Amino acid sequence: MYSLVGADAAGQRIADHPGGLPQALLGVLAQVYATGQPYVAKACLCTPAPDAADCRYYDLALEPYRDEQERVAGLLLLAIDVSEQEATRQQAHELSLVTRRLDARLRVLTETAPLITYTLDAQGRCRYASPQWYRFTGQPPAADLTAIWPLLIHPDDRLRVLYEAAAARRSGTGWNYEYRLRRYDGQYRWMLSRALPEVHLPDPPVYWHGALTEVHDQRELADALRRGEAEVRFLADSIPELIWTASAEGFIDYYNHYTTDYSGLNKEDLGPTGWVGLLHPSEQAEGARRWIACVASGEPYEGEYRMRRHDGIYRWHIIRARQLADGPVLRWFGTCSDVHDQYLLRQVLQTQYDELARAHHDLDTFVYAASHDLRQPALNLRGLFDELRRTATFADPDQAQLLAMVDGALTQFDTTLHDLAVTVQTQRAQQDPAEVLDVGLILEEVVLGLQPQVLARQARLDIDVAAAPGLVYGRANLRSVVHNLVSNALKFSHPDRPPHIVLRSYLTPDGEPALEVRDNGLGMTLTDARNPVFQLFVRQHTHIEGTGVGLYLVQRIVRSHGGHVEVASTLGEGTTFTIFWTRPA
Repeated sequence: MYSLVGADAAGQRIADHPGGLPQALLGVLAQVYATGQPYVAKACLCTPAPDAADCRYYDLALEPYRDEQERVAGLLLLAIDVSEQEATRQQAHELSLVTRRLDARLRVLTETAPLITYTLDAQGRCRYASPQWYRFTGQPPAADLTAIWPLLIHPDDRLRVLYEAAAARRSGTGWNYEYRLRRYDGQYRWMLSRALPEVHLPDPPVYWHGALTEVHDQRELADALRRGEAEVRFLADSIPELIWTASAEGFIDYYNHYTTDYSGLNKEDLGPTGWVGLLHPSEQAEGARRWIACVASGEPYEGEYRMRRHDGIYRWHIIRARQLADGPVLRWFGTCSDVHDQYLLRQVLQTQYDELARAHHDLDTFVYAASHDLRQPALNLRGLFDELRRTATFADPDQAQLLAMVDGALTQFDTTLHDLAVTVQTQRAQQDPAEVLDVGLILEEVVLGLQPQVLARQARLDIDVAAAPGLVYGRANLRSVVHNLVSNALKFSHPDRPPHIVLRSYLTPDGEPALEVRDNGLGMTLTDARNPVFQLFVRQHTHIEGTGVGLYLVQRIVRSHGGHVEVASTLGEGTTFTIFWTRPA
């Protein structure tokens, strides 16, 4: 007490010398003295004496004491130092505030997260469930969670879940399992349940805190992926081809069943470089070198090699592999296709093609030589006939008609031989290299060469190449096509009107070049507008000299270079030929 009120306080009024006692206590002294009722104050902060170390907390008790006549004679002040208890109480209060704040924060987090949180005790009774539970199940907040929860579990999962939860509580451990829980709309959705015990050693756990997370979509996706993978593997095992996959480093990690059946080796024997080891010894180094280069660069792999079958026979295969980048994972997918029969067939076809090419060349040479050699006897016959007609006379009323028929036959014979030679020459000219041609210049050259026929028939020619002035084509081929079409337009002109020929070069809607040759001549009778009569020696206007070779040559040249010819014609009005230099898509 001296340390509280001071060493010199004895004999003085407390009101005059309160020392470290609180001022509020001075007002209470008079009341206690007057009423005689005791007063107790808990944890009062008392200012220490000047020589004291710090402030202290005291429990203060004021008790009146009485004389012989039971009158209040004075007051007894009792002070108990409770500083440590008060510090502990304040610390506990602060911890309680922190705990309440953390609890509020935890509730906000758990009740806003997209999962259901819950608390169970050791007997399996549900002590808490977050609002997500009621929204998911559609149950009212007043429902008994302990009773209703097992009824919402799918019947096929109920016993397993209850058993695993009870076993975990008995052993004091957590759990992690999946089961189907009925949603508010009656659908069962897969849920992942996880919980951990609240441990306070050495006592056994009393509460388990956990969360329910909906994993229905993920589980269905995983099931679909598993089914898809199983189906793909089944498909790969059913295909009669060698199918394999490899890692990003090029090491093979999967073979289908056909690979093992074909090679006669199991997957362990094939190893990470299986198909390379099956190649013909003379091709293994080159095949492995290309494979390593493709793995390093990521470029697709393709090659044709011989592979050993289980009976030791090497058969030709086309080996293909491509890299699939699925996010950060790189994998190779490859196939080995048996093309041995096709390879042998290709060799046979190539041999036959070479023989046919030689026969075709020999035939062209023979036709050219025959037409060339026969022209001289024809010219001799022409000379002999002219001399005979000049010197000899016949007493025959049909003399003139017979001489005209013989003259026509000789002319037809000579023209046919000439056209056959031109046909062979045109075929050989088709091999000329393509170049960029000025279409207008080529057309003018052709028209200039036909100038005598143009003047003789008083023909008018219009040339329009502004829309497509250039063409990549063989010069001789283009000249031959235009020459035949223009000469035919002049030859088969209508007798009642002068020829009018239009040559127009333009681009189709697809941007491809085309050439149109239109006349106002005799026209033709067509049965198929896209496939007119282009056969060799076939003619429609037999009263006009000709051999039926010109249109055949046009179609042959255009088709051999990937184009096609279309014709539209009206008998007695004219004909339009349209040449598309490239084949439409």
